[in-house]
This record gives sequence, C-alpha cells and structure tokens, in this order.
Amino acid sequence: MNIRNQSLTDHAGITSGSFDMVAKTFRGLEDVLAGEIEAIGGSKIRKGTRVVYFSGNKELMYRANFHLRTALRILIPFYEFLAKDENELYDRALEFDWSSLFRKNMTFAIDGVLNSPYFNHSRYISLKVKDAIADQFRKKTGKRPDVDTVNPDIRLNLHISDDRCTLLLDSSGESLHKRGYRSEASPAPLNEVLAAGMIMLTGWNRRSDFIDPMCGSGTIPIEAAMMAYNIPPGIYRKNFAFEKWTDFDRPLLESIYNEDYPDLPALPRITGSDISSRSISMARSNAKNAFLGKKIDFKISSFENMVPPGNGGVLVMNPPYGGRLKHENMKAFHVIIGDCLKKNYAGYAAWILTSNLEALKFTGLRPDRKILLFNGPLECRFVKYSIYKGSKKQNR
Repeated sequence: MNIRNQSLTDHAGITSGSFDMVAKTFRGLEDVLAGEIEAIGGSKIRKGTRVVYFSGNKELMYRANFHLRTALRILIPFYEFLAKDENELYDRALEFDWSSLFRKNMTFAIDGVLNSPYFNHSRYISLKVKDAIADQFRKKTGKRPDVDTVNPDIRLNLHISDDRCTLLLDSSGESLHKRGYRSEASPAPLNEVLAAGMIMLTGWNRRSDFIDPMCGSGTIPIEAAMMAYNIPPGIYRKNFAFEKWTDFDRPLLESIYNEDYPDLPALPRITGSDISSRSISMARSNAKNAFLGKKIDFKISSFENMVPPGNGGVLVMNPPYGGRLKHENMKAFHVIIGDCLKKNYAGYAAWILTSNLEALKFTGLRPDRKILLFNGPLECRFVKYSIYKGSKKQNR
C-alpha cells in the first residue's frame, strides 16, 4: 500500500521543491495538453484518460493555471490510502493532520469522483471525509472549519478507484475553461477548453487565415486570436484557488502576469461569421471583453454567402447537430456545407465537429482525418477535409 501521509506545514510538503500534479482535460485532448505542459517546463509527463500527470515546482503550478489552454483544472495529490467501506474511509481520513493543510477559520469543500464496487455514492464519500476533517478540528481546537461549496478557501478532490483513495488539492478553483471574457453565450456554447484544443489539433500555424463560419457567440475565433497574439488564457481570470493558500506567493504570480508576450511576426486574418445577428452581437461583446475587438472580423452572413480570403488557411466550425437540427434537415444542410466548401474554400483545411457521422456523409467530401472528442456528454468526431481546386489526384 502506497500511503503518502506527509506533514504539510503551510503546504511545505506540497508546494516546496518539486511535486506531482494532475491536469484534467477532455477525452481526445490528452496529447495536446501533454505538449503544452512540456512547453512550460513540466517533467515526468504521463498521459491518462482525460488527465495528464506531471511534476514541477510552485512556479510551474502557477504557470500551469495561467498558461494551459486545454486544462480544466490543476490538482495536487497529497494523500493516498486504501479503504473498502465508509468506516475505513473515515478512519484513514482522520489519520491525516488537516491542520497542516488549512486553519480552523478557513472554509473548505470536497468533490468526490467514484469508480469502485465498494462505494456507490460520490456525495456520501465526500461527506465521510468532511466529517473526519470536522471531527479532528473539533477535538484539537474546539472549533470546526465551515463548509462553503461555492467559494471555499480550500477545495479538495476525493478520487476512489476500486479500493484506492486519493485526496487532491484543487489549485484552480473555478474550472479553467471559464476564462472570464464570455459575458454572453448562444444556446449550447462550445466549452473554451474544447475550442482551444480543436484549434491546436488542426496544427494551425497562427499565420495563415483562420475562419469560423458558424461562430455563434465567438468562442472559436476568440481562442484563435488569443493564440495568435500570445495572450495566456489566465490573463482574464479574477483569481485562482491557490491565491487563498497560506503559502501564496503574490510577487511570483505578478511576475508571471507581467511577462511580455510578443506578437508573432506575421499576424493572421481571423474571421467569425454567423447567420444570426444576435450571435454576432454576443461574439463582438465577448471579443471586446478579451481586448480582441479589433483583432477579429465578425460578420453577419449565412455560410452560403460567406466569401473567405482567397489565400487558403484553416476553417474550424461547430455546426448544429443532434438536438439542434431536426433529422429531416440534416441531409440538405450537409449538402450545402459540402457544396460551399468545394466552391469557395479551395486551399483551406476544413475541420468540422459533429456527433452525426451519418449526416456528414452528405457533404460529398472524403475526410482526411477523424479525431474522437466529446462535447459535453456527446461523443463527436472532429473531421478534417482538405479542399483542393480540381481533383485531389490532380493536386497530388
């Protein structure tokens, strides 16, 4: 049994020296996230399903929260033990010195994730650990820390896989997909982390033209512009969870905020269009919140009438599918998509996210690549089409 019952005075056992971290993401984005972590200096990088494990110091933890575009949150595992019932879970949690992690006047919350035959309710396991923490503080100090599920000082994650229990400290707070620029959203808005991951999966060089012809409230073009102008996704955030920790280093975080992020030598044209004037209004508002209002060209236009720049580039779109478009309209809709791509987008790499592969066949195009992604609970494919003038054989 591997028990890491460390003595953590002011987080000394967690955020001093090098320590392990876990970055959560969407399925299908693990490779992209691993590359991002390597780029900011992470070590011992190992990919799992919807997670990437890595090591680094406190500065890297701050940078991970501030810079990673495809991470949902950054967790720090600090205590592991085995338990097969609620009594064992309570007893093992009681053995940890919780006063080394936070003080009695601080608030806390626990989120549970469960994949075990021994436990059957994630909320119940969280309550058992909460009781152990409260009972230990009450016995030692006569007072227990309060629970705050909305904005706690310390947010804990409890993961139970089979009989292995892992407690992790959440350094992010609100999910990192909540950049802070989106004040308005169209129905079923695309998650910012997923949007960033899709753009990175295309291999876009951040110099060629970039288009989203069904942009809704603008998430994909805004994420593309943030990449083109080297704007870290954490720049708009009001706070991170680690700012409430007792060892928070404000000068270190400020130094990361104040670093220069130079523009790329050749900046691309980034265009977002939508048939809905309301959606374009929201997209412009969100881009303005991200200080990118003049960096993205938003247009009210149907896909059929959209005229792209003629130099080629990358097109990414998340068209209506599933419950957003009735089945009988799917065929005609995708015929139009295919016709417009062939007619207007020669020289473009066109990427489409969809959960309806059957409807996608009506585009009349042969896909070059299909990547499995999840948009919320929907299993999707991110499909690439290379659009040529003339036939594919002639271009080869």
